[in-house]
Amino acid sequence: MRKVMKARGMAAMTAAVLMVSAALAGCGNSKTPETTEAAAQQEAGEETVAEAAEKEANGTEYKEQKFQLGYNTVEDSVRGEMAKAFKEYLETQSGGKITVELFPAGTLGSEQEMTEMVKIGTLDFTLPGCSNMSNVDPSFSAVSLPFLVKDFEEAHKLQDGELGEALKELAQSYGYKILGWGDLGMAQITNNKKAINGVADMAGLKMRSPNEEASIKTFESLGCSVSTLAFSELYLGMSQGVVDGQFNPIDAIYQQKFYEVQDYLALCNIFYYGINFVMSDSKFASLDENTQKLILEAAAEAQVVSREYAKDADTRYLDMIKEEGGFKEITTPDTGEFAEAVKPVYDMFAGKANEKVLKAIGR
Repeated sequence: MRKVMKARGMAAMTAAVLMVSAALAGCGNSKTPETTEAAAQQEAGEETVAEAAEKEANGTEYKEQKFQLGYNTVEDSVRGEMAKAFKEYLETQSGGKITVELFPAGTLGSEQEMTEMVKIGTLDFTLPGCSNMSNVDPSFSAVSLPFLVKDFEEAHKLQDGELGEALKELAQSYGYKILGWGDLGMAQITNNKKAINGVADMAGLKMRSPNEEASIKTFESLGCSVSTLAFSELYLGMSQGVVDGQFNPIDAIYQQKFYEVQDYLALCNIFYYGINFVMSDSKFASLDENTQKLILEAAAEAQVVSREYAKDADTRYLDMIKEEGGFKEITTPDTGEFAEAVKPVYDMFAGKANEKVLKAIGR
């Protein structure tokens, strides 16, 4: 019994000494117990509470990495929204270890230049359109063939299915990794000469087209002459009569104020325009597995944001154009006649495209 009492007495004295020591330490040092503990952990080479919490956010520890993403449109665009969503997801889910610097509005170069920069590794990510990627291989314009799809839902079904897989495989053969897709929109036709109600109304119009074979062949099949005037020169070119018209999604027509220098709009969904979210395949392969997984998740988030943005973009921007008094006349021609007229485009495409891509679109 005496031994027990003696042991209890010794324990009480020890506790008292420790309490006094702690109190004296508190008087002579402004650090809180938490900061003292953190310092001790650092001295011992252990992770701090803050570091542990950072890792606990998603259960994965990431290396510190910095990436750059360039694109050719303004921040207030579908590409801009995709870029912001990608950046926010990567930075948040990595606890700030992975950061992404954004370069909008072609500050790093043209769409084509940035696509090439990604391949050689001087830029990490970019968001080229299908027409731009068709310069890598004609097969990338598959989903943008005239009247192939009538709406976004049909385009997404192709991208998320056999066609998307075929294009991802093809991209790797050229040194690219397709991380996901985005929607630019359904292209509509504008011009300064006459209202478009049928194929006959297209005859003789001088249309601007990107330097992409399927688009050029489409308008030649409709009886137009075609100019590959640079997009940056298009507004001035239309205002001066260098070209009569152009084709783009409604949001681009609004953002570039083309309705100020064009009189007629034909709503016909002639092309679906998509975005390829790309990086270098070798750069992706060089990253650790956790980073690869997070990049794919972030790209998937950007894809969702893009599709939400595009879903009601035509209605929203068309209302804005009308509010600003744009276009003398807006028509909705029957596209059956148009689809028949552009069949030569499919014949041309079939002679150049990848077999898996052709199979995926039923050709």
